[in-house]
Amino acid sequence: MTYTLPRVPAVDQVAAEMRAKSFTTRSIKTTAKARALALVTSMIDLTTLEGSDTPDKVRRLCRKGLQPLVGSEVPPVAAICVYPTMVATAKDELRGSNVKVAAVATAFPSGQSFLDIRLAEVRDTVDAGADEIDMVINRGAFLAGDYARVYDEIADVKEACGPAHLKVILETGEIGPLDQVRKASQIAIDAGADFIKTSTGKIGTAATMPVTLVMLEAIRDEYLRTGRIIGMKPAGGIRTAKQAWHYLAMVKETLGDTWLTPDLFRIGASSLLNDVLMQWRKLETGRYQSDDYFSKD
Repeated sequence: MTYTLPRVPAVDQVAAEMRAKSFTTRSIKTTAKARALALVTSMIDLTTLEGSDTPDKVRRLCRKGLQPLVGSEVPPVAAICVYPTMVATAKDELRGSNVKVAAVATAFPSGQSFLDIRLAEVRDTVDAGADEIDMVINRGAFLAGDYARVYDEIADVKEACGPAHLKVILETGEIGPLDQVRKASQIAIDAGADFIKTSTGKIGTAATMPVTLVMLEAIRDEYLRTGRIIGMKPAGGIRTAKQAWHYLAMVKETLGDTWLTPDLFRIGASSLLNDVLMQWRKLETGRYQSDDYFSKD
């Protein structure tokens, strides 16, 4: 059966931007900050996706993710996100913990490779121990209006994932205005995504609040229509605890408390954790510590 994109609501860009901006006025009282910081930490996919990644760097990142701040009540992160070749290293370092191993696949970040090669990469990555696969959609096919091809490729990747969860990266900075984001979100949801994700973090435009709001609304409408629950992952550009809190407020007011869990909301980040730890030390000691006190990987 050939996939046909169902009718999706048009997005009022101005209204979406105004609504998204309204969440930046939300504040968290001092008494709730520790809980908010802990929640943000527990939702982080702590990420290293560099050509210079080494096994030792990945091991250090895993140890940081397992125990972000020695001697404190800061919880572990949700996952460590790496390239496929580093999955076995991360899996070994995280053994016995609840921290997941996530891996990018399908010719990340461009997606420009033959489908059989992309599917083989997914299978090999899962065999290496990945709990979660972050795939990129075929933006060329999407922009050409070949929605059936985009759908079929996501569905094929979902099948290749086997027991691993699938996060589908839309790369929203490349696919155009918010109407396009809404369409791509629906295609990914229809094709079986467990999560939809904004960005690879490898282009200039990463996660933004208006884009995330539109994707959250697609998730909400799917839940109201079918009862199916889809997760959300903004990635790239979220560097401070304050920014992360704004996103949590948006999730709470768009989807409700059910989604305020690492099982359904993640933040893809590399530098965010250090700012969270600085805020935590401020709560404990009454003063900020320099960023130099925290590891950079």
